[in-house]
Amino acid sequence: MYNPAFASTIGIDYSGAATPVTGLRGLTVYRADGNAQPHRVAPIGGANNWTRRGIAEWLVEQLREEGNPTLVGIDHAFSFPIHYFERYNLHQRDWDYFLDDFQRHWPMDRDDAKVSDIRNSTGQYRTGETSWRRQTDRYARGAQSVFRLQGQGQVGHSTHTGLPWLRYIRNELGANVHFWPFDGWDIPDGCSAIAEVYPALWSQRFSRENRNEHQHDAYSVAGWLSYAIQNGFLSRYLNPSQSPEERDTARLEGWILGVLGFIY
Repeated sequence: MYNPAFASTIGIDYSGAATPVTGLRGLTVYRADGNAQPHRVAPIGGANNWTRRGIAEWLVEQLREEGNPTLVGIDHAFSFPIHYFERYNLHQRDWDYFLDDFQRHWPMDRDDAKVSDIRNSTGQYRTGETSWRRQTDRYARGAQSVFRLQGQGQVGHSTHTGLPWLRYIRNELGANVHFWPFDGWDIPDGCSAIAEVYPALWSQRFSRENRNEHQHDAYSVAGWLSYAIQNGFLSRYLNPSQSPEERDTARLEGWILGVLGFIY
């Protein structure tokens, strides 16, 4: 059975607050090497908290390493519901085209960018309805619409601020990193990969100990991914049960790693 090998796993709990260069308590990184328990990764430069820019730049450096294929799980959506593509006539059904178009309207990789400011300017030309949900959101219990932007801590904030940094990582690393499932459901051996995750699927499987909620979410992602690799069942989740139509749509909308599909 197809089961790609990874030397390490990384779990990232994300936050869409403030600007890309603001240190945020909600941005947390845990890493598991081999079969070791996940450990917290301190922010670069001795800072107290990670920034979104700092995480993106750190990931680029980590995933450039030769001979250390790494599976990264990030807690925000990697794309939007199919209704979004239809509303804005994005006829080129391509994830890279989507990322470029989105970044032009939501330049959340700009150092001074805040969701509230961009939403009231260029962002108003690329928005959606809170009733719109992706296929994978409907299968994942409790997943919310990526267009929920009211209030702090909403998945919409994390998604809107995170997408331009996925684009940055992709532009920096090219074919050296596999974005699942946009680059295909099967991850080539020896290649690092980045996938969307939903920590609520796994967080209750691990003892909380003395971690705060953000730390525990990142820990749970790194821990579950590592466990799935070490025990040989990651492949089951890399190829969820879907109809051919669902599979095609998911290559554009994205998919949450850990959601099995219509048998979930």
